[in-house]
Amino acid sequence: MVRKCFYSFQYKPDNWRVSQVRNIGSVEGNKPAPDNDWETITGGGNAAIEKWIAAQMKGRSCTVVLIGADTANRKWINHEIVKSWDGKMGVVGIHVNGLLNTDGKTSPKGKNPFDFINYGDTGKKLSSIVKCYTPSGSNSKERYAWIKEHISNAAEEAVKIRNDN
Repeated sequence: MVRKCFYSFQYKPDNWRVSQVRNIGSVEGNKPAPDNDWETITGGGNAAIEKWIAAQMKGRSCTVVLIGADTANRKWINHEIVKSWDGKMGVVGIHVNGLLNTDGKTSPKGKNPFDFINYGDTGKKLSSIVKCYTPSGSNSKERYAWIKEHISNAAEEAVKIRNDN
């Protein structure tokens, strides 16, 4: 069974890297909004963005946060993580900074976005529960291969972690 996942990521710097992950096909992901559609959505303000995110998450059982250099602690990334967790979805992070962009370059590794989200009123950070993976490999091709091999299992494990918490 292919798990249906919502992908959370920072669009402008990481869209090319994210499209590589989406093309793997081992989890079924939501389609990104094209630039012109995204401008229409964001032009409607916060309520329109929240509505669009909720519609994209509908029917999904896991959120995969694809982490680039500046993904952590962004308003809408945090919103998607909290909505996913509160909606009983699995949540997992995978660093994509090691994949090449359209210019053939990698980027610096970003911070763990779950370090910026509190776990209820426990005083703990969500990062104490949710896993965040850094693909192994010395180049983009090896890191892509790691993601391809492990993304499905990471999503399954994220759902189990959420069910247990």
